[in-house]
Amino acid sequence: MIRLLIVDDQALVRAGFRMILDAEPDLEIVAEASDGLEALAVADKFTIDVALMDIRMPNLDGIEATRRLVERSPTTHVLMLTTFDLNEYVYEALRAGAAGFLLKDAPPEQLVDAIRVVASGEALLAPSITRRVIEEFVRRPPPTEGLPEQVADLTAREVEVLRLIARGRSNAEIATELFLGETTVKTHVARILQKLGVRDRVQAVVLAYETGLVQPGADS
Repeated sequence: MIRLLIVDDQALVRAGFRMILDAEPDLEIVAEASDGLEALAVADKFTIDVALMDIRMPNLDGIEATRRLVERSPTTHVLMLTTFDLNEYVYEALRAGAAGFLLKDAPPEQLVDAIRVVASGEALLAPSITRRVIEEFVRRPPPTEGLPEQVADLTAREVEVLRLIARGRSNAEIATELFLGETTVKTHVARILQKLGVRDRVQAVVLAYETGLVQPGADS
């Protein structure tokens, strides 16, 4: 069972999400909140697997709420939901620790699928979003010889895997491209996250671009 927290300042929006999600046998809405402060208070009382987080809210916005929530509860995954398809919101949400980003007008089945993807520990980050956000908002550092210091502990194979993660590849796609088993890829991903000290694939993607390991505009 995936335990959910719905965070949105509009009661009608929360009710709409509840109507969609209550119909799914593997999803359970354990609480709702109308702003970021309330979300943090609720999260202290319940075990939350996935928080559906609006970005623009009074008192404490979704980005800062996400930052605080993932610090308090590393096992909680945050799926950002917004009507604003703006790059700066996407990028700041990812930097805050969100595991995914989805527009509120996405079809119900896409919302449900997104929750399941995020709950499983995967990143909901399409290649198109990855490229668009990183190319506009991350300034690549000047080229240097060798690997950036932050990724110097990675093996050559792990660097290959990280570059493919940063280009939006799934584990299955990475396995096919590198002629590896999917279980082996999962092991590489786990070691990469551990060595980089990041909580999930999204954070690894941001670090890969910010350090210059993957260059904006590179072939996908």
